[in-house]
Amino acid sequence: MKKSFICALTAISLLGACAVDPYTGESKVSKTAWGTGIGTLAGAGIGALAGGKKGALIGAGVGAVAGAGTGAYMDIQARKLRAELVGTGVQVKEVDGRVYLIMPGNITFDTNEAIIKPAFQPVLTSIAKVIVEYDKTLVQVYGYTDNTGSDATNNALSLRRANAVSTYLRLKGVDGNRLITDGLGSSNPIASNSTAAGREQNRRVEIALINRQ
Repeated sequence: MKKSFICALTAISLLGACAVDPYTGESKVSKTAWGTGIGTLAGAGIGALAGGKKGALIGAGVGAVAGAGTGAYMDIQARKLRAELVGTGVQVKEVDGRVYLIMPGNITFDTNEAIIKPAFQPVLTSIAKVIVEYDKTLVQVYGYTDNTGSDATNNALSLRRANAVSTYLRLKGVDGNRLITDGLGSSNPIASNSTAAGREQNRRVEIALINRQ
């Protein structure tokens, strides 16, 4: 009985925050809702051990607040980044509780170069502003290339580009201790390398923001 009661509390907390994805038409639960549900479950369990059904209700409330805070932190950060980056060509994606920024090489660097284009510097400044504000996240910066050329050349170029972005972020106030930088060459393509359009997508720098809470 007690177990069923706790599960019902969790289900209610998730159901209330279920929404329809405007791009896929599928129902989904936001990270805030998942955080709330997990917090509810944990809090209710602890409360039930301490004081039965009444304790479960109190614990669920406390747990929901704590859980929502963790999920909301990444949700709000992603929304701020989207607002800052409208029309820039930078994609903002949320996957498994992480926020990814995908920056195609054609808008950040000239061909075979690792010097950030002057026109793109204000965009990176906007990204840095949000990253500085949300200082509980780990910042992973990875460079990629298409499959044209040797692995040695691609690995070196992708690392230089990732380092260029990391250096710029540090100059704009991002704590270097939060940054992890690597060049991954032609690995992990996000499009086909058999077309020019696909290769352009694969020549990119990605920033992954990971919650350290």
